[in-house]
Amino acid sequence: MTEPLWHCHLAMSLDGKIARSDGSFDWLMPYSPQEFGIDAYRAEIDAVVMGRDTYEIERAMPEWPHAKPVFVVTSRRIESAPPQVEARSGDLVAVANELSARGYRKIGVEGGGQLIRGLIAIGRLDVLEMAIIPLVLGDGIPLFPSGTPELPLDLVKCEPKSGGALHVVYERAK
Repeated sequence: MTEPLWHCHLAMSLDGKIARSDGSFDWLMPYSPQEFGIDAYRAEIDAVVMGRDTYEIERAMPEWPHAKPVFVVTSRRIESAPPQVEARSGDLVAVANELSARGYRKIGVEGGGQLIRGLIAIGRLDVLEMAIIPLVLGDGIPLFPSGTPELPLDLVKCEPKSGGALHVVYERAK
């Protein structure tokens, strides 16, 4: 069986933050996710893995944005989750093995520097697709928290977008 491709699609500030210190991302509002390929990304993935904080942010949205299975990596029970949402422990190797055994071919990774750090540590981050927003937040939640292992990447795509933003795609170096 072929291992699934793990594809992370996110936005970050120029100084590598994915949210303000309070978790807000109001600074992203002037930028359309469609301009950065979010629709194509969502159409291609079979399942989504996200951390608990990302789940809480997305769950608070007026509409749940996922039609595909979502696996939330958390140690806490999830109350009143949408039907396609399942909680999993923080054992990322077990989560990765389970999703592979279930036949998922392309797994979307959404948010959470801790989750991304963990996936890099177990060799499961294959594609990093980002909207890089021309704003220095200063304080905020980093995409790559302290302790993130080294990950060599190859640049596959870099396109300028409106407002001076960039749409970049990296793949894990072979």
